[in-house]
Parts: sequence; structure tokens; C-alpha cells
Amino acid sequence: MSIFEVEGRKYEVDEDGFLQEPDLWTDEVAKDFARTESVDELTEGHWKVIRYIRNYYLQYGIAPMVRKVCKETGYKLSEIYQLFPSGPAKGACKLAGLPKPTGCV
Repeated sequence: MSIFEVEGRKYEVDEDGFLQEPDLWTDEVAKDFARTESVDELTEGHWKVIRYIRNYYLQYGIAPMVRKVCKETGYKLSEIYQLFPSGPAKGACKLAGLPKPTGCV
């Protein structure tokens, strides 16, 4: 396990930079992790996707499929990639504090 540190805040992460303890997630964690995903500022659109993914994870214990994220947030897949350049699985799930998804997100 590695430590990711931003301005004195430390987070345990896996080898791909995903938060190891999803229960420790806060909005501040999302802002800190955005730096690792080439996202300079979290917009309302970012938060809509992050909160949807986060709430889905808390309810079902897994990340939602991409198709569901698009349907429920109203964003096309291309728009999700504009918000999260590394994609919904790597970027959006990382910012939402989820463990690294194992399947097709």
C-alpha cells in the first residue's frame, strides 16, 4: 500500500491510486484526488456524476455500470470522458472514493 499526500493530508491508496478506505471519503478527498486525474476544478457536472456513483456504491456495494451512470445523470459517455479524461472507471470512481472497479463500469 502507498500513501498519497496533498498539503499535509495523507491517504492510503492501492497501487493504482484508489482510496483504500472508502468510508473516509469526503468532498475534500474528491478535490485532492482530482489533481491526480488532470481535473483542475470540480464543476457541478463533476459533482453530479461523483455523487451518483458514490450513492450507488453505498447502496449496492459496487460501482454502477457506465450505461447506468449515463442514463441516471443524463450525460452521454463522451461527456463523461470530458469531465473525467481517464474515464468513468478510473477517474470518476477514484474521485468518488470507491475501490478500483473490477468489472466493466
